[in-house]
Amino acid sequence: MNVDGSDQTRLTNNEADDGFPSWSPDGQRIAFRSNRDGNFEIYVMNADGSSQTRLTNNEAFDANPSWSPDGRRLAFFSNRDGNLEIYVMNADGSDQTRLTDNEARDTGSSWSPDGRRLVFFSNRDDPDPNDDNSIYNIYVMNADGSGQTRLTDNEAWDIIPSWSPDGRHITFLSDRDDPDPNDDNSIIYNIYMMNADGSDQTRLTNNEAWDGSSSWSPNGRRIAYDSNQNGNWEIYIMNTDGSGQTRLTDNEAIDISPSWSAGR
Repeated sequence: MNVDGSDQTRLTNNEADDGFPSWSPDGQRIAFRSNRDGNFEIYVMNADGSSQTRLTNNEAFDANPSWSPDGRRLAFFSNRDGNLEIYVMNADGSDQTRLTDNEARDTGSSWSPDGRRLVFFSNRDDPDPNDDNSIYNIYVMNADGSGQTRLTDNEAWDIIPSWSPDGRHITFLSDRDDPDPNDDNSIIYNIYMMNADGSDQTRLTNNEAWDGSSSWSPNGRRIAYDSNQNGNWEIYIMNTDGSGQTRLTDNEAIDISPSWSAGR
């Protein structure tokens, strides 16, 4: 769709679950996950929906691709080795390489604008990472998997980070201000922003809902995100200080996981 919500156009059309799209830096391709072939794998297509091509092929769960700034690589997560880890591959699916290696769940990566680092979230520092209520925090590592460093540290879920185009900030979701973060019937997530070193963590949205995954505009002036604040999941947009929150989609379906095209 256009950035004002107009001209919403369907790109994929099958009975499977196609989701979590990621636009290539040149705006020519979109990577996404799909279970159209029986389990979740990574696919890529042209920006108009043509030439849909499968990149990964195994019996595991491969999901949530993220393009490197030069468009040559895709980061993603997979449980092919027994638990969720971060992987990277070439844009044609070759040279699939594991970057993280521990017994916890490492997932949800986003590239720094210079392509040198990846930010992700993990429950590796929870005493019991196999507990579904374990604590997640935000981490950063070099693009080869070295230098893994923790950025957030609290007893909540800090998840789904997204790096700003200038490399100075990272947005993420957190339920740290939920009155009862362990109550699954009353989940409140809001969007936060911090400096790339983890300092100055600031809340951007503030409502009694689940504000979801964020995507920065290429000029770094706006953030698109999804939220169920009006009773169902829709796409919203706001300024980077949290002001000007505007709803873009409006229907009774589930609209989630926005990704911004290059140059718009």
